[in-house]
Amino acid sequence: MVDAILASVEGGDVLDVGIGTGIFARPFQQAGCHVLGVDPDERMADFEQKSGFAVEIAKFEEWEPAGRTFDIVIAGQTWHWVDPVLGAAKAGEVLRLGGRIALFWNVMSFPPDLAELFSAVYRRVLPQFPFFQNGAPGGIESYSPLLERTVDGLRATGRVPEPEQWTFEWERPYTRDEWLEQVPTFGGHSQIPPEQLADLISGIGDVVDVAGGGFTMGYTAVVVVATCNS
Repeated sequence: MVDAILASVEGGDVLDVGIGTGIFARPFQQAGCHVLGVDPDERMADFEQKSGFAVEIAKFEEWEPAGRTFDIVIAGQTWHWVDPVLGAAKAGEVLRLGGRIALFWNVMSFPPDLAELFSAVYRRVLPQFPFFQNGAPGGIESYSPLLERTVDGLRATGRVPEPEQWTFEWERPYTRDEWLEQVPTFGGHSQIPPEQLADLISGIGDVVDVAGGGFTMGYTAVVVVATCNS
């Protein structure tokens, strides 16, 4: 994905919107790009500054570029927190002519057999919780409203032609402990009462144990890409 983005544009000045832990900034830096991060969270900014990235603390829509421009604006797993119209306008403001905006998300595709077993755990422990109630979460179809809002926001700037959508398939094996470490970080899970969360994690762990102590998650990296033409 990173190679495809870099091959589509000249220059290597990158602005990372919602740089977070820097997980998406690093491969661009390793490819020789100069990366500036913008993040509204002071803790994230401090973390990344200690890791060697320049980070400015602000919501992207309110960030002041001070005349600076970039070849690429990226946002990995963060653009849904940005106003799609105001954010696109800001990106258009800071992109050089011919520059690219690349907004991407990793979409999970659970193994079907495990998805049903996970779903049974959620229904037992949290019958009113939306996660897994309508089958396995994820899948590109579930991202359609988000992708449509993103594309509409880019069109509204009047500075980009029809945005493109790229996809890249990949897989990630998880051990039982690796998966259980992630569960509390999923959307809404931080609001689950501790006793129920512990019950949920125990049940999910039992499912993974039955599956042999691990499983492989399928992912699709979905990228909305557009070129600044004015």
